[in-house]
Amino acid sequence: MNITKEKKKFQIFKTNNITESTQVSINKNKNSVGINEYFKQIESYSQQIRSTDNLSEIINILDGVLIETKHLYFSNEVINAREKVHRTEKDIKALKNELEALEELVHTDATGALNRVGLDASLLREAARADRHNNLLCLVLINLDDFKLFNDTYGHHAGDRVLSYLVNITKRSLRPSDIVGRLNGEEFVILLPNTTIELAALVTKRLQDNLVDKCLLQADQSIPITFSAGVVARTRYEHQSSVIDRADRALYMAKTGGKNQIVIAD
Repeated sequence: MNITKEKKKFQIFKTNNITESTQVSINKNKNSVGINEYFKQIESYSQQIRSTDNLSEIINILDGVLIETKHLYFSNEVINAREKVHRTEKDIKALKNELEALEELVHTDATGALNRVGLDASLLREAARADRHNNLLCLVLINLDDFKLFNDTYGHHAGDRVLSYLVNITKRSLRPSDIVGRLNGEEFVILLPNTTIELAALVTKRLQDNLVDKCLLQADQSIPITFSAGVVARTRYEHQSSVIDRADRALYMAKTGGKNQIVIAD
């Protein structure tokens, strides 16, 4: 795994075939810089990548590279440079996608959800992205109803099946950009980027309905699965612990109100 990651860290950011005399204009404060200066910035990013083994940090660095690259506009005289930058951008995007897939593989538990380490890393990354672009980010904290009773009745193996079943239905009910992580035991977190609080509540209700429609079979019995949920809209620059605390308080209110309830946090 480490060898694969190291190989990916060094497979881009090669700029030897770009001439220093080629010029590129950046549509930012109407300044103009040389193509060599742009690739020096890219080399700076590559040095940052070489200095860390943290996949989340590498992904964040690549996000920064992509943002800078999107600001580049070229004249007709630098078609070659434009093509090279375009290929570099494609390489960066491909590497970023591969690293995100690798990170998910490393940080996934037996249920198919992100484990706590992976969840924390994803929340940090999505929060940073939301802050950078001033985007919305909602979090849903869910807790299976009567899970202890189910475990006591059918055994822990059946309980594990329920958890995996919940994660499977959840993933099938969400967008590819949404994230499912296991906080602890029978508690899970769903991250919904670029989602309003109203839509997050609707998504949660749809997930509840999907679980009711697709009951789990256990010993030829149809077992209904329900959960209670707290839904919260993260405020800009809000710390992840604060977001989860607010969702937890909303979840507590949902649990005290009965089964299969959803409460939106203040």
